Amino acid sequence: MAGVFFLTAVWGLHYGREPFATWFYSFAWWSYIVLADTVIFQRQGESLLMTRPWQLPRLAMASVTCWLVFEFANFFLGNWHYQGLPLDRLPRWLGYWLGFATVLPGLFQTRDLLRAFGLFAAVQGTRRPVGNTWPVPFLLTGWLFWLMPLFWPRYFFPLVWLAFIFLLEPFCYLWGGRSLWIDWRQGQRREVYLLLVAGLVCGVFWECWNYWAKAKWIYTLPFFQFGKVFEMPVLGYLGFPPFAVACAVMYNFLEALQARWLTTPQGRWRWLAGQVLFWLLMFTALDRWTVWWPS
Repeated sequence: MAGVFFLTAVWGLHYGREPFATWFYSFAWWSYIVLADTVIFQRQGESLLMTRPWQLPRLAMASVTCWLVFEFANFFLGNWHYQGLPLDRLPRWLGYWLGFATVLPGLFQTRDLLRAFGLFAAVQGTRRPVGNTWPVPFLLTGWLFWLMPLFWPRYFFPLVWLAFIFLLEPFCYLWGGRSLWIDWRQGQRREVYLLLVAGLVCGVFWECWNYWAKAKWIYTLPFFQFGKVFEMPVLGYLGFPPFAVACAVMYNFLEALQARWLTTPQGRWRWLAGQVLFWLLMFTALDRWTVWWPS
């Protein structure tokens, strides 16, 4: 069924039929997420949609929130802009949400798909002591990697894609959540390797499906604007693997935050309301500063 849906979107894109021509990116991604889930379930007997469907809305909402943090950084960086979006606010904002909601599900489904096929199954690193001194250097590095691009975007913009790995890992550990750094020190390297490869695979899909869509982003980087593969300069693909790790850390952080601090229904409702308010403010800001409107 997902394959038929994807082919229908390709048909609509080819013949300029709406909503497929404008929103091909989102149609392609949601088709892929479902198709990947089918393969994962067939190979290992469990998957996101088949055995943990309640997790998808949670994952989609976290995806929108996490990606909008990078959109906020882009107000300072100016590394990408959107064009070809509808003039009517409702379909445009719905398009924002559905597109941004695919980031984490797409990455994690790709990671699980690679795992289902046994990639890096035999990888095991050397166990080393975790220690208690690493959170402070991580935090300082994270803040440095976050602030330097905001103040000197022309030269340090790539650091944005690394910042949250260092900035949020200490909280994942201190709040008792999933910590990729602890896994790494204990010799469990497979998750990080799977995320790195998944990031590169998804990067190719992101750029390919964006390139053909009417509503799309284009890059306005200060350097490296050569050797484009789709809209992305070829060196830009190096950013997708660490971006995938950063996304995993951000999601682990949000899960640890909710488990530790948002344990009451009132707290969870306030958290949801805060996220919705953040989405609406960011969508308004995107319309103003990131979207290129026809003159």
